[in-house]
Amino acid sequence: MAEKRDYYEVIGVPKTASEDEIKKAYRKLAKKYHPDLNPNNKEAEAKFKEVNEAYEVLSDPEKKAKYDQFGHAGVDPNFGGGAGGYGGYGSPFGEDIDLGDIFGSFFGGGFGGSRRRANPNAPRRGTDTEAVLNISFEEAAKGCKKSITYQNIINCTECGGTGAEKGTSPKTCPTCNGTGQVRINQRTPFGVMQTSRSCDHCHGTGKIIEKPCHVCSGQGRVRKSKTLEVTVPAGINDDQVLNVSGQGNAGQNGGPSGDLHVYVSVRPHAVFERRGDDVWCEMPVTFTQAALGADVTVPTLDGKVTYALREGTQPGDVFKLKGKGIAHLGGRGRGDQFVQVTIEVPKNLSQKQKDILKEFDSSATDRNYQKRKGFRDKLKDMFQ
Repeated sequence: MAEKRDYYEVIGVPKTASEDEIKKAYRKLAKKYHPDLNPNNKEAEAKFKEVNEAYEVLSDPEKKAKYDQFGHAGVDPNFGGGAGGYGGYGSPFGEDIDLGDIFGSFFGGGFGGSRRRANPNAPRRGTDTEAVLNISFEEAAKGCKKSITYQNIINCTECGGTGAEKGTSPKTCPTCNGTGQVRINQRTPFGVMQTSRSCDHCHGTGKIIEKPCHVCSGQGRVRKSKTLEVTVPAGINDDQVLNVSGQGNAGQNGGPSGDLHVYVSVRPHAVFERRGDDVWCEMPVTFTQAALGADVTVPTLDGKVTYALREGTQPGDVFKLKGKGIAHLGGRGRGDQFVQVTIEVPKNLSQKQKDILKEFDSSATDRNYQKRKGFRDKLKDMFQ
């Protein structure tokens, strides 16, 4: 079995990275290696799974604390081996056992007493999971429905989530009587101190699985690929997150499922640029169209429209098409479209065309070129 890389190395952040820094690094890598962007690329698929596995641990404060203290052994029972239905340290999803209890029970409990422990069989909400969705500029502007496929943890259908082989059921641990904790009396210079720690016999679950399920190996849950149709609202922007309630990892002991966070990635457009809810674009026109005015065809998100370009339009002039922008997310109405004019100077002129332009230029006066006249007047003042 290949040695696992350090999760911080996988994500590309130092151990001191903040939650936001970890999330930002993860999203960048998830986009880079996402199967939709790397079809039939086994190496990218493996990287994508590795990144998701690392983020699943580092994004969860409880799992991250276990990983920081115990490394892979704290969150993966298969790391370094293990025995029993749950491996050496409990669930492979890192949610069943608090390894820190072994040490933490000696602090904060006082002398002669022990702190109260949570019921290991109480319902627990499932963790959230993530997926990346790539959409076009138009789909983001107008909204759409998309199918996404992502990895999800579900209750094992073979054993119904019990972890025990079909036809059998888990037994109450005789060592801890189902509490998942055992008390230890230790003599100290101050007297007998009573502490508690996770039960070694059941690994803190309170249950013993004598015959583990052959499908989930006694875990009660399995990781499966899931396909879901999501509704993308009109006006969503790049890097925004859609929250789909109840579509995350399955809960434990009858607890509710977590949520699915869909990170939206909007592909750049060849013509349009988004600024807030407005759309901007540059449109080249000819010298003649700018000078004389003309009806020009302008592309919009709704198709082509005709705009009457005014006579004497200058390079850089901007005109607005009201209501042709992007829908306001969660509200009414739309932004506008702004079109910036660029005037294309003709190239590859024939001799006849050159002669016509020279004739035109010789007949032009300062009345036709007011900016040039103003510039000359400024130069005259400078050098007098």
